[in-house]
Order: sequence, then C-alpha cells, then structure tokens
Amino acid sequence: MQDAIKAEILLENGVAVRRDYEPVSYREALDYQTARNNAIYEGLAPDLIWLLEHPPVYTAGTSAKADDMLDPRFDVVEAGRGGKYTYHGPGQRIGYVLIDLKQRARDVRGFVHALEGWVIDTLADFGVESWRSEAGVGIWTRDIDGSEAKIGAIGVRIRRWVTMHGFSVNLNPDLSHFTGIVPCGIAEKGVTSLARLGISVSAQQWDEALLARADQFLAKLEQACPPVATSEGNQA
Repeated sequence: MQDAIKAEILLENGVAVRRDYEPVSYREALDYQTARNNAIYEGLAPDLIWLLEHPPVYTAGTSAKADDMLDPRFDVVEAGRGGKYTYHGPGQRIGYVLIDLKQRARDVRGFVHALEGWVIDTLADFGVESWRSEAGVGIWTRDIDGSEAKIGAIGVRIRRWVTMHGFSVNLNPDLSHFTGIVPCGIAEKGVTSLARLGISVSAQQWDEALLARADQFLAKLEQACPPVATSEGNQA
C-alpha cells in the first residue's frame, strides 16, 4: 500500500491521483481497491482517483446473468460492483474513484449522477455529445449509423460510505471483444468508441481533460441529490 501511495500526486483539494499507462491486471486492481477502501475508511490514506487500463477481461457485477456470458474467451472476474457483465481491455480508459462520502453529502444517487456528468462533460471537450439514457445506466452517444450506442460504463460499490470502482470510457478498444458478452445486459444496443467516431484521443490526453474537471466533479458531491440512498448500496 505505501509503495503505491508514493506513486500518487496529492491535489490541492486533498484527493490523490494515480495514473498508470501500462496495463494493470483486474484482480490486482480489485485487491488494491479493497485495501484502499479500508484505509480511507480508517483515515490512513487520502481519497483516490486512479486512471488506468486492464488486459482483456470480463467482469461480472452483482446482477450478472449466466445467459449474458456468450463466449468466455478472456478471464471472467466477479467484481463485487453493481451491474451485469462488462468488458475491460486495452484502449479503454478506466477511472476508479475512491471517495469518503461521509465527508460529503452521503448520497449514493448523487455520487453516481456526478460521476456520469464528469464523463459526459469531458467527452464534450472532445466534441462528443453524450447523455444518460433510459436504455440503461452508463454514457450513451450517437454511433456512426445514427443509432444510440454506449461509449462509457458506470459501475460502483459503496462500503461504509467509501466508494469503489467507477467508470470506463472507450477511446480505441477492440470493439469485437464486447461480443463475448451482452454488455451490461442490453442486447439491443451497440457499443462504440471515440476512434470509431473518427476522434483520436490518447490516454494521456483523456486523463488531462478529465482531471481538469476534477474539482467540478468533487464540488457536486457536497450537495445531496435526494432521495438519499442507503450506505450499503450498488449502482450499475
């Protein structure tokens, strides 16, 4: 834990940022999140925004259904977050957000809404209009054929008011890897990426744009978004 903390940069707002540009195994990242969640709860480590990517992996949320696993060609890991199956892999930027909500509005719904808004606003900085959709939790945009498609996924877990997991955004992943699952349990909707939309964005460019809006995201967590959810909750 201490070696990992040394690799972080502490922002003026007291939140630490870690950026990895070599793939980190999903199981390793999950173990670290669990340990960091406990450390934040005990006051031994600051809140953390961790930006990274994984080798190809399918992750199962607490609502995952066996029928949605079509081709387990990659490792399948039970994530402990809300939601169903999703894919992570190279070219997809992950943001794990570990925040002590006891020090903020104690609002699970507000946290998820702010997380979605953070990604939507950052995509807009690259000229991509995106939105929340009744089709399912996540970030949606218009694909090259005009249909609604998912460009980002949201999945969180709250343990003792400290958040885990976060979001993923498709910069330029191999979209064929999503065909091994029914992404997020939504068979009738597609998946897209910035590259598919003709927009080239590196991991570093994405991180810089996202972190430029970090204060805006954190400010939203200071205000409740009623109704307030329970502390031991999951959102997909």
